[in-house]
Amino acid sequence: MKLTKYEHACVAFEKDGASFVIDPGAFSQNAAEIISGAEAILITHEHFDHVNEAAINAALGERPELRVYAPAALAETFAAHPGQFTAVSAGDELKIAGFTVTVHGRTHALIHADIPPVANVGYLIDEAIYHPGDAYFAPEASVDTLLLPTSGPWMKIGEAADYVREVRPRRLVQIHEMLLSDIGLSLASMLLGEKGLTGLPLEAVPMGESVAL
Repeated sequence: MKLTKYEHACVAFEKDGASFVIDPGAFSQNAAEIISGAEAILITHEHFDHVNEAAINAALGERPELRVYAPAALAETFAAHPGQFTAVSAGDELKIAGFTVTVHGRTHALIHADIPPVANVGYLIDEAIYHPGDAYFAPEASVDTLLLPTSGPWMKIGEAADYVREVRPRRLVQIHEMLLSDIGLSLASMLLGEKGLTGLPLEAVPMGESVAL
């Protein structure tokens, strides 16, 4: 299995010539290219940095076989293509592009008491790799590789470290990092990396590059 890292929380998975994409958001200016070969798009929640609405709707219009899986709150966003949208929630199991994907969690991490949290799901791919979206929800399953968000208005370094300790993955790959400066990236690596609070290397995959999982 191959993971390709794109901007922020966007990643693509490929196996045996088939692929799908999670969270192609507004920070991915080349979102159309990212999703062009994918069989499906999975979205964790409705925030703009996880949903490039224009690019996804355009792709749905051009490719009737393309499917989107996301919380029900996004149904209206893709209302022009109702037959291509499937609402998902915790407990669902999907078969996509030769992968098995299970759905976990319900709610976005709290940003502030004055901001109502939106629906947020995480995706566990082939019982091994977990993308949590914007929540530190620990699935009741073994996780080999955790895609770890390291920046955002909702997160704290201490909570990220505790989350890694709760999930107990073998491997960490950094996502959701675009709000960090170079100094912030170094700090995240120091505090959340192998010599920091988690005891695991925090793997930073360059944009557009791939790793084997």
